[in-house]
Amino acid sequence: MPGGTTAAQGPRELGYDAWMAAAAEEARRLATLLDDLPDPLWDRPTDCAGWAVRDVVAHLAGAAAGNASLRESGRQARLARRSDVLGDFVDRVNDVQVSERRDRSPGQLRAELRDVSARGVATRRRVPGWLRAVPVPFGPPLGTRPLGYLLGRIYTRDAWMHRVDISRATGAPLLLTADHDGRLVEDVVAEWAAAHGRPFDLRLTGEAGGRWARGDGADVVELDAVEFARTVSGRSAGAGLLAQPVPF
Repeated sequence: MPGGTTAAQGPRELGYDAWMAAAAEEARRLATLLDDLPDPLWDRPTDCAGWAVRDVVAHLAGAAAGNASLRESGRQARLARRSDVLGDFVDRVNDVQVSERRDRSPGQLRAELRDVSARGVATRRRVPGWLRAVPVPFGPPLGTRPLGYLLGRIYTRDAWMHRVDISRATGAPLLLTADHDGRLVEDVVAEWAAAHGRPFDLRLTGEAGGRWARGDGADVVELDAVEFARTVSGRSAGAGLLAQPVPF
């Protein structure tokens, strides 16, 4: 299994500092992917229902802008609460981010995302531990979680998975390495394993892959690491243990 753990072991979770390092690296990889993406490909549909590539990037830019500024985050939340768009609160916030950027060109979206991503990660990095530990009722699908769960895990996973979405939609090369993507996938495995609580023997292939197991007598589940993440995120159908969702 290239790039991953070769011996069966329990999956490890990332800590907050590691999440922030991963967020910064993910922002760099996403910017490189978009810099090399021809403008006509920005209208390609993605695995996100109703979103083309440009909509995915608009969402990421809007989310990063909210991370970078408490005032902007509050403004987006107020608009979302007044919105009549169907879906939960997260869906309505996403709609605000995308709708406000509907007329922006690929070049404008690239420039905004590059600017606000760095500031957003820096702001998230500065949030003190006591504040990250405060439980926040996010509503479905997250429920009540510590603030740090959103700022660390979810925002970084979201950007990573959307890089996958863009690559799949356009055919652009997807850079994967064990030290970055492999650790993000391993953290997904850790949350997945904790959520279903059953014995498992998971063997993920590819540069982001590895092998993790817990308990005896479990059937072997083997698939590509990125496809595993797509499955538990809900982008692809899963059966058995793979039907256990993980928030992204």
